Amino acid sequence: MRMLKLISRPEQWELKEPFTISRGTRTHVDVIYVEISDGTHKGIGETSPTARYGESMESELEKIQTLANGLPQDLTPQSLQSLMPNGGARNAVDAALWDYVAKTTGKPIWEMVGLSAPKPVETVYTISLNTPEKMAKSAKENSFRGLLKLKFGGNEDDRRASLVREAVGEDCRIVLDANESWNQDHLKDYLPVMAKNNILMVEQPLPQGQDEALGEVEHIVPICADESCHTRADLRRLKSLYEMVNIKLDKTGGLTEAALLFNEAQAMGFEIMVGCMLGTSLGMAASHLVASQAKFVDLDAPLLIKKDRVPGLTYNGNLVMPPEKEFWG
Repeated sequence: MRMLKLISRPEQWELKEPFTISRGTRTHVDVIYVEISDGTHKGIGETSPTARYGESMESELEKIQTLANGLPQDLTPQSLQSLMPNGGARNAVDAALWDYVAKTTGKPIWEMVGLSAPKPVETVYTISLNTPEKMAKSAKENSFRGLLKLKFGGNEDDRRASLVREAVGEDCRIVLDANESWNQDHLKDYLPVMAKNNILMVEQPLPQGQDEALGEVEHIVPICADESCHTRADLRRLKSLYEMVNIKLDKTGGLTEAALLFNEAQAMGFEIMVGCMLGTSLGMAASHLVASQAKFVDLDAPLLIKKDRVPGLTYNGNLVMPPEKEFWG
C-alpha cells in the first residue's frame, strides 16, 4: 500500500522591477511550494497567497499543514474538494495531486479533467501601473510582443489609454485591468475612450459587490469579471453583467474546479480568460491546460521575475509552450 506524504515550504522570488496595481506595489512574490510523494513518485504544486482574498503565507501554510497532519491515504483531486475551501492552499495541493496522479498512471491530466489537448498559447505581457507617460514608454518598449495588458488605477486612465495607443501604434493589441479601481462615473466616461483606442477588453472595472451597475451602461467594450468570479457558484449572478470571466486557479482552488468552471462558463455563453497571480512557472503549469482554450491568456508572471524555477515552462516571446512531462503533468 502506498504511503502518501505531503510537505510544503515558503519561497520568495524577486521581481525584475517593482510591479504596481491599484492596490499597491510589490518587489518580490511569496509562494508556497507543495510536494506529494509516496517515496517513488512525486507531484508538485504552487500557490501565491493573495491578501485581497484574505490570504497570507501563514494562513495558507496552516491549511496545508492541517491537511498533512491527517492526510487521507486514499486522497484524490476529487475528494480534496470537500476537505479544503477554494483558494490558494487547495490550488497548490490540487496541482500536486494531479501531477502525482499523472506520474503514477501515465495518463494525461487534460484528458482526466475533461479538457482538450494543450497547445502553445499567446500570453499578454503586463505593463505595471504608473503615470500615463511612463506607461506609454514601457508599452512602446514592449510593443514588439503584440499583445499587452495595461494595469489601470482610476484617475487619468483615459490619458493612459490614449498615450499608450499613440505610443504603440494601431497593430498592437491591448487589454486592460482596472483591478476594481473605477467608480460609476469612470465607467461611463472611460468606456468610450477605451473603444476609441481599440481596447479589446476591460477587466474588473468596478469593485466586487458593485457589479449591478454594469447593467446600466452599454458595453461598447467587452467587460471581464476577475475579482467577482471565483467558482461556478458565481456564474449565474454574473450572466447579464459580464461578457467574459477570468479563471485563476488560486481563486477556484485548483484545476479540478477550474475545468468545471471553464466548461460551465462556456455553456452559459461567457468568453474565457485564464489569468494568474504572480509566481513561477510551477504556478502557471496547471493553468496552461485551461488556457489552451481561452480567448485571452495572462500567464506572463514568469517573465516578470528575475529568475524562474528550473525546470519550468518554455517561453518564446509571448508564446507559452505546454508543460513538459518531466516538469509537471
